[in-house]
Amino acid sequence: MNSPIRIGIVGYGNLGRGVETAIGLNPDMHLVGVFSRRDPGTVATAHKSTSVFSMSALYEDRDDIDVLVLCGGSRDDLPRQSPEFAARFSLVDSYDNHSHIPAHFDAVDAAASKAGTTAIISVGWDPGLFSLNRLFGEAILPEGSSYTFWGKGLSQGHSDALRRVPGVAGGVQYTLPSDEAIARVRAGDHPELSTRERHTRECYVVLAEGADPEAVRAEIVNMPDYFEPYDTTVHYISAEELARDHGGMPHGGFVIRSGNTSAGATQVIEYQLALDSNPEFTASVLVAYARAAARMSRSGDHGAKTPFDVAPGLLSPRTAAQLRAELL
Repeated sequence: MNSPIRIGIVGYGNLGRGVETAIGLNPDMHLVGVFSRRDPGTVATAHKSTSVFSMSALYEDRDDIDVLVLCGGSRDDLPRQSPEFAARFSLVDSYDNHSHIPAHFDAVDAAASKAGTTAIISVGWDPGLFSLNRLFGEAILPEGSSYTFWGKGLSQGHSDALRRVPGVAGGVQYTLPSDEAIARVRAGDHPELSTRERHTRECYVVLAEGADPEAVRAEIVNMPDYFEPYDTTVHYISAEELARDHGGMPHGGFVIRSGNTSAGATQVIEYQLALDSNPEFTASVLVAYARAAARMSRSGDHGAKTPFDVAPGLLSPRTAAQLRAELL
């Protein structure tokens, strides 16, 4: 029997807690511990048995970690942490700023290739599983159009970016898809839809004491990549309302490919997710790809990777023979 894959969690918010829980559901994995910028004594983990270390412990000589799962934010944490830690460890991250993924890949690849580690970036459900389904759709139906709709749901990455705006004491952001646009795509139409026509964004914000509401609103709605391309509404609420009404983290969405294989033969491929907990699901995807990262690293397949580069069988705890017999 192979030794368990030894995992370290970097950062402990909602995503880190989800990774801790997901590791407990995978018998072939062992959680070494959580590594946090906070005082380890102040970090309350989901399981009392989970060890918590200072982030500085990752800079010590250690050979007890096979894969790090990075659980920081894409705006400020992962652009710095992923290349830095890829120089020492194999890892997975959930970098989700789509337009900057190529640059992030290059930075991580330079570090991982030099160090002989394996770093799988942009793991999750979008980017991640939805990316794969967009690829499948285009490869199978070369004549057609692809559409991605998100929500209604709470976006972790956008909420994290929202909370980093000066003057914001707390907040969440929801993505809402256009029902009209989805209906047109499912009907086999091939509408040309702008970013604004596909989705809107709603922000629920608790202002910091003394903050200027209009200045905060302007900073949010004009944020490049995250909010500027969309019609964004900002609602100001109390901390009590935030805790009472916005504690859950549902999300989901659709990838739809509509195409023709011959004249009059319309084919529609649809992939859907409906999630009660966005961070727990994203964490589960990260943990599956951590398994793949460990296997790829052991086989000498080093450098930066994306979900496009990972064979599906590497995600499963089953052997190749078991997969052929039981799932194929």
